[in-house]
Amino acid sequence: MTPQASVVRLQTLLRIATISHTDESLTDWAQFDTFIATLAELYPQVHARLDRELVAGYTILFRWPGRASTEPSVLMAHYDVVPATDYGWKHPPFAAELSGKGADELIWGRGTLDNKGSVASILEAVETQLTAGLVPAQDIYLVFTHNEESAGAAAPAVVDLLESRGIQPSLVLDEGGAIVEDVFPGVTAPIAVVGVTEKGQADLRLVVEQQGGHASTPPEITATVRLARAILRLNERPFPARFTPTALEMFRTLGDHATGAIGWAFRHIGLTRFALLPYMSRSGVELRAMVRTTQAVTILEAGQAPNALAERAEANVNVRVAVGMTLDEVVRHVERAVRDPQVRVELVHGTPAPPASLLSGIGWEVLRSTVEATYPGTIVTPYVQNGATDSRHFTRISKAVYRFSPFEMSKDERDTLHAKNERMHVATFLRGVEFYRALVAAL
Repeated sequence: MTPQASVVRLQTLLRIATISHTDESLTDWAQFDTFIATLAELYPQVHARLDRELVAGYTILFRWPGRASTEPSVLMAHYDVVPATDYGWKHPPFAAELSGKGADELIWGRGTLDNKGSVASILEAVETQLTAGLVPAQDIYLVFTHNEESAGAAAPAVVDLLESRGIQPSLVLDEGGAIVEDVFPGVTAPIAVVGVTEKGQADLRLVVEQQGGHASTPPEITATVRLARAILRLNERPFPARFTPTALEMFRTLGDHATGAIGWAFRHIGLTRFALLPYMSRSGVELRAMVRTTQAVTILEAGQAPNALAERAEANVNVRVAVGMTLDEVVRHVERAVRDPQVRVELVHGTPAPPASLLSGIGWEVLRSTVEATYPGTIVTPYVQNGATDSRHFTRISKAVYRFSPFEMSKDERDTLHAKNERMHVATFLRGVEFYRALVAAL
């Protein structure tokens, strides 16, 4: 299996538009059928020698029997993607085109980073290790979910199934952190940020209902004005900043590698944390999100006709809930920020942050040592994953659930997640295959 052939297989998978939707009646399931069938063609050893079953219709569960089954592991990724049109893309999102040469060669397309790159890396690694005759020391499960982007029920269904079979993984590895640089001040070495937990998530609805009428005789405050004012008030009152235990551990770890005054402050975070909070809040969106619950208005709806006053106006507020904060606290904060009894705050749905995983034990040690061997000179640190992943459901059956994608991602590349021009360096993908090859040999 040559590197060039591995890239061609990834291109093949990227060209299948497995777009998931919250309203599953909009999903083109033929694309998912094609994807599943294509995997069997591209990875014959995996399908011939591993046990395979489908869960919730389209999620793929493999079991790679090991010499023992007392300390099994789970390697996860999802193969559904968010929608994309050709608008604004330098290369069509489902064309999987290549550009550049050598170290600058890129593969473009929806799903390169999120998350078909991981699916392909895992399967490339397992296929080559099977061909080489590897029998893992312990059972390894591969889980490729089909509705992660739409917060579907596939991952909970897999957990239910594994739990019914008495399986308690010593390691669960899903998407999440990555190899990053120039994120943390004072640290020049590359950093592998491994999510040991993740934020919770909630959607709240702000609703204004009031008398409509003709747009030629509007009242002083229309429903849309009242809603807009509420949104501005919410934006002006962010959630309070604080360090979680995981964040404190992260900065202590980085402090051993940071220079100057900021390095001293990180190493003595127990003393300096209150002084550092304002600094973190001003140091870019990624660092700001690490120390607080975040809120973003994502959907606005109002009005039925251009010359009629809206009788109902509403906004969806997407909240990523910091570890330790309850959903009740989220709702109360939004109500206090809005400061208007005529704006109704409704909790549509939400889940709090899952428990933090262990920073010791076989799962953590194997993961850390594999990262350090694959990426020499890289600092491995725990952190809180800002986005939600399917892995949160696995905390029910494992205390070693980690969120890490073994890819080097620049700030520009991270900004393409769920956005136009998603892409990955070819060399980055191939290094990810090396990571998983080493990982499955160590499990």
